[in-house]
Amino acid sequence: MAQWGYNPPMASAGQSSQHGRTHDIRLVVDTIPALVHTALPDGNLDFFNQPWLEYVGVPMDRLLGWGWTNWIHPDDVAGIVAKWRACLASGEIFEHEARVRRADGEYRWMVHRKVTLRDDRGSIIKWYGSSLDIEDMKRAEERATRNEQALQLAIDTVPAAIYTSQSHGPIDFCNRRWLEYTGLAQEDAHRWAETGVVHPEDIARVVDAWSAAMASGKPLEMELRLRRADGEYRWFWSSIVPLRDEKGSVAKWYGSAFDIEDRKRAENELQTALDENKKLKDRLYNENLALREEIDRSSMFEEIVGVSPALRRVLSRVSKVAPTDSTVLLTGETGTGKELIARAIHKRSLRRSRAFVSVNCAAVPRDLIASELFGHEKGAFTGALERRLGRFELAEGGTIFLDEVGELPAETQVALLRVLQEREFQRMGGNHSIQADVRVIAATNRDLQAAIADGAFRSDLFYRLNVFPIEIPPLRERQEDVPVLVEYFIDRYARKIGKKLLSINKNSLELLRSYPWPGNIRELQNVIERSVIVCDTESFSVDESWLSQRSLPAKSASQPLSETLASQEKKLIESVLAETRGRVYGRLGAAAKLGIPPSTLDSKIKSLKIDKQKF
Repeated sequence: MAQWGYNPPMASAGQSSQHGRTHDIRLVVDTIPALVHTALPDGNLDFFNQPWLEYVGVPMDRLLGWGWTNWIHPDDVAGIVAKWRACLASGEIFEHEARVRRADGEYRWMVHRKVTLRDDRGSIIKWYGSSLDIEDMKRAEERATRNEQALQLAIDTVPAAIYTSQSHGPIDFCNRRWLEYTGLAQEDAHRWAETGVVHPEDIARVVDAWSAAMASGKPLEMELRLRRADGEYRWFWSSIVPLRDEKGSVAKWYGSAFDIEDRKRAENELQTALDENKKLKDRLYNENLALREEIDRSSMFEEIVGVSPALRRVLSRVSKVAPTDSTVLLTGETGTGKELIARAIHKRSLRRSRAFVSVNCAAVPRDLIASELFGHEKGAFTGALERRLGRFELAEGGTIFLDEVGELPAETQVALLRVLQEREFQRMGGNHSIQADVRVIAATNRDLQAAIADGAFRSDLFYRLNVFPIEIPPLRERQEDVPVLVEYFIDRYARKIGKKLLSINKNSLELLRSYPWPGNIRELQNVIERSVIVCDTESFSVDESWLSQRSLPAKSASQPLSETLASQEKKLIESVLAETRGRVYGRLGAAAKLGIPPSTLDSKIKSLKIDKQKF
């Protein structure tokens, strides 16, 4: 026998058949796809089969004895040698993993296993071993371990509490988020119902829902309050879904829970705001009704007074359009009673039980008109310290009257156009749309067609507003109504201050009838109220000096006073328009030269039937 191997003696003739069988066995061992080796009882390896030799790429004599250790990875030699010596001493089965250098120089993991062959007395007479390349399996295990670690890291770092439970209910795993939130240890997670993690008011509901889900095998979603480690309860949304085996039975439950405390608080705050908003709307509606009743009792427009054909034509149009929801555009000079007509339309509409909201667009600063109409959110602009409802919201279900609509700035015209087209708007600083169930009645004393030509008013908005136009005639075109209005106002203001007036001075009545009333009914109201206050007798009279002297030229025997005034006014306006080549607006326009507002000049041009285009 050589130092590291066995050299068999020459076989005798009687031994030839035995040698043949040994040769056959050796041939089998060398051809099987496995790395096989043997060792003597003292631990010296005495045989390696051909696949072993091809795997490491060296002849057997370099491996025999303890030479095989030269092909073991340097980091693994001490471990495998120590394990081999221990098994030699104990006779236990040897099994160990170590890296072996392959013929191409690569070290690959192998698992080495040796078992004993014993004689009748139990003594070891031989060790038989095999080596299995497990490099691919080790790499797969490492990948699986890395993937498992990455998955565990992901599960532990997601901003949600994740847990699993057995098919019959008990929780068997919670991620780090769950454990850190509740302050429980992993081994106590299954005791959630006993530890007070779930709010006492929610526990019964949660247990019932969880029991029903296990019985039905259906997914479960619910909201519940969970106690944080510091003792605070916060709202969570939880979802639990089953994992089924090949037979369709529930094998596992997977659950997640997300903190929705901030959302719940926002919902509660929103609901509170909505409740307060509703209360405010109801209160404003009631106040509006009371205010409208007061206006009906005290305003000069409690009734439409007059008998003239011009007024009857207006009232005929009012009666036709009132029952509809059509948008109405009222035109006419200042003081002709456009708001009175708007209220009459509302009172005869299906919306009469809801609010009538009036807005004078010319009286609100340009930078505040959008907030006035559509409201604003808190912080929408400097000084917006709280949410404010706009007039459109206050008029919900009712009617909004936009007086002097021709004075709206361009950006507000766009917002109003959207309300008319889409029936929705947004508060300033808001990001969600509000539906608007509001009827719009607009009024103006401007010539909107001229404003469109001058670029001061949008044509698309004009056509949206001008669905049903009604022109309110000036008082000078309702001469028959003057005596009726005079009597009405005398009676009204006399009753108000406790005076008793039995007659009207004829000269005063003639003066009132012949006066052109540039301020229309509003001017007439003021003159009558002032005269009633100063009247010391039972006969009503008017101080002539209170009427504009410029409007009272000497009467001509051949021409009525009103016609004379209108003719002179028309000549004056035409002469100025000739100078400005028909331009009304601007620093060099006719309105500036006459010293009157452009809207007033537009109304006069229209009433006097002056053609601006010829200039």
